[in-house]
Amino acid sequence: MTDRKPIESWLTDMDGVLIHEGVPIPGADAFVKKLRESWRPFLVLTNNSIYTPRDLHARLRRMGLEVPIENIWTSALATAKFLDDQRPGGSAYVIGEAGLTTALHDIGYILTDHDPDYVVLGETRTYSFEAMTKAVRLINAGARFICTNPDETGPSTEGPLPATGAVAALITKATGKQPYFAGKPNPLMMRTGLNTIGAHSESSAMIGDRMDTDVLAGIEAGMKTYLVLTGLTRPEQVENFPYRPSEVVDSIADIVDLV
Repeated sequence: MTDRKPIESWLTDMDGVLIHEGVPIPGADAFVKKLRESWRPFLVLTNNSIYTPRDLHARLRRMGLEVPIENIWTSALATAKFLDDQRPGGSAYVIGEAGLTTALHDIGYILTDHDPDYVVLGETRTYSFEAMTKAVRLINAGARFICTNPDETGPSTEGPLPATGAVAALITKATGKQPYFAGKPNPLMMRTGLNTIGAHSESSAMIGDRMDTDVLAGIEAGMKTYLVLTGLTRPEQVENFPYRPSEVVDSIADIVDLV
């Protein structure tokens, strides 16, 4: 294996890496502080499209993690960037929360249920049968199907919740149309994120807790990858995948000294 360039930029997943069920993971505060003090470009990523970066900044601050708004990158922002590149000034029927609708408003998209260019499906705690039926009919009428992320379940204090990927499967079954997923593991989310901070993949690292999204996206974007064991992937599961992270560590605390 050829030697990689020194790591100058860091991308890290949020849930399972920095926080877990609303509580910071030990070492997360030191990691974020070290990044800020080093002035290295960095992004905190999440596939969850419910919240705006401003919302997430406030939530992380309440947990003691000071992450600037401009250092937060969501699947909603990646989706909006993709749509703005594909069809500037377009229209969309949106199933989602403020994180997604705000991102689309900010790029000048019209949100409508009348002959939209796209049906855009994101995360929400209140998926309604009426909204899903509307999405099915609009897709059958010619709207293109876009999803913020493929995660089938999301975490909650009560246990797993159905997420975007599960609802997308329902709509696909009803329409026969597969969506385009903008979020992880699509390396598009990594590349657009790197572009926003002026970073390059060959000198960047991705930290995540999931082999099937974080590590895969980092590998496909050409970054060094770190798997932490504080989230969903267990040590014995790593060998089940046909690809490997660059390194496996116990937690974000083990990466602080590498910044």
